Parts: sequence; structure tokens; C-alpha cells
Amino acid sequence: MAVSKPSVGGNNAIAATVYLDGKFMPSTQATISPLDRGFIFGDGIYEVVPVFSGRPFRLAHHLRRLRNGLAAIGIDSPMGDTDWHRVLQRLVDDNGAGDQYIYLQITRGIAPRNHVFPVETKPTVFAYAEPTVYAEPMATVEAVSAITTEDIRWQRCDIKSTSLLAAVMLRQQAAEKGSAEALLVRNGLITEGAATNVFMVLGSDLVTPPTGPYILSGITRELILELAKRHDIPAIERDIEEQELAAASEIWISGSTQEIKPVTHVDGSPVGNGMPGPVFARLQALYLEYKRAFREGRVE
Repeated sequence: MAVSKPSVGGNNAIAATVYLDGKFMPSTQATISPLDRGFIFGDGIYEVVPVFSGRPFRLAHHLRRLRNGLAAIGIDSPMGDTDWHRVLQRLVDDNGAGDQYIYLQITRGIAPRNHVFPVETKPTVFAYAEPTVYAEPMATVEAVSAITTEDIRWQRCDIKSTSLLAAVMLRQQAAEKGSAEALLVRNGLITEGAATNVFMVLGSDLVTPPTGPYILSGITRELILELAKRHDIPAIERDIEEQELAAASEIWISGSTQEIKPVTHVDGSPVGNGMPGPVFARLQALYLEYKRAFREGRVE
């Protein structure tokens, strides 16, 4: 299995069409008030949905998490699942189908600046789709390095909030040390990455921290656990102590656009033999097969 270096930089494409408050429009014409609480307070929820061959991937799971996040912060969902499907598919189709990602954000809306929730404010809904490239060939794996650092985020990381300053600072800390991700430690336990979930191979088990207030319930994380169970790969959700990092033979990170990536070095030291491991190779193959089945319409 060949290992590629991490890609540098992001996607430079600009979405041609966006959806804003009930209307589809060119991105150059979209405007949002500076008094929007999403701008003033980061008072909102977001989702990022992969799109393979013009089809949003596990959209029902993303919409479920969206509803849960909105309910947690007291915002009524602006529309039901059928209408979300229609809007998001229109963005994908207008963007030329193919492989993309969807960004969807809902804020509490426009109101005078006051920390207390305003009454009867209409939520602001913004969404767009952009082309992107996902990993496909098994011959190449993007291995990454990571650092460990204190988890300085708030105590409701299970809410996919647009307030991401702490995560931005943590990811920047990793970047300044030449790493792709920061593995976060809270009270001596590994929680997750700054923008990813974490898996480790400890002994014969695939282990990931359990969901809770300090961990986002990742959609890719959920799929990895489903595939492991379906194919008799021992997988456990439990607390992982920081010192167990040194005992891990494999470490991975996962996310909707990151998919699954092996971490081969942590704080400059190799993980296992410093190469992607056999459990990763098996789960990666199962994940890519699931994607192929999705592209061909064999799974939803």
C-alpha cells in the first residue's frame, strides 16, 4: 500500500449557486445582514454532507443530526426532510452533479444584539455545494501526522455549532507544528480531533471514545462502527486514556470530507511501525466498497 503526503491547501472552487432564505441565487448576489446572530454570536448549527456521483451521502443521518442540534439550541427546523432533500439536490444538480460537498447553515436570524434569545425571529438558512475530490484508489493512502493538546473547547461539543473559534485555534496549532490534526485531551482522556473523530487499534480491538457532551457524533464514525460490526471486526466504544496513545498499533481520524485517514505519527513519534496498519486497510476497503455501492444505487 503506497502512502501519499497530505494534500496542501483547500478547494479553490466557488459555488455558482447558493440557497438563501428560500431563494436560489448566484453566490455573488447573496447577502446576509451583519446583525444576523450567526455573525454576531455564532448562534447557529451547520452540517457538511459529502456528495458522491451527484447523490448526497447518508443524508438522512445528517438531517437527523441537524434536527437534534437545532432542538438543542431552541431553533425550530425551517423545513422538513422532504424539502431539505429537494433544496440540497437542486444545489447539487445546478453545480453539475459529480462529487461535491454540501455546506448547510441555519442561524437564529436577525435581531438586536442581546444575549437572550429573541422572540419570533425567523432563522437564516444558507446552503451551497462545491466540487471536491475524494479518495478512491486503494493504491494510495493519505497518511497524516497529529499533535496532542488540551481540549479547550466548550462543554457541548455534541452540538455542531457554528462557533468554531476554539477548533480553529487548535487546528492552527497543529498546522504550525507541521501536522494535519490535533488530538484533544480532556481530564486525561482523548476526546476527538479538532475537526474529526478518533479511532485506535489497541490490542485486538478497534476503540473509539463514546459519544457524549465532549464528542460530536460523527456520521463517518457511525458508518465505520456499522461496517466493523457487520464484518466481525471487534469494535468498542470506551474512554481512552492519554497514555494509551503509546500502546496503539494504529490511530485513525474520520470525518465527512476527511473520510478515514491513518495517523502515522503523533507528537513526532511513530504510531506502530509508522505506516498505515492492517485494520485500517480492511476498514478502508469496506468503506470504499460501501461508497461504490452507494454510487451504483445499491445502498442508501
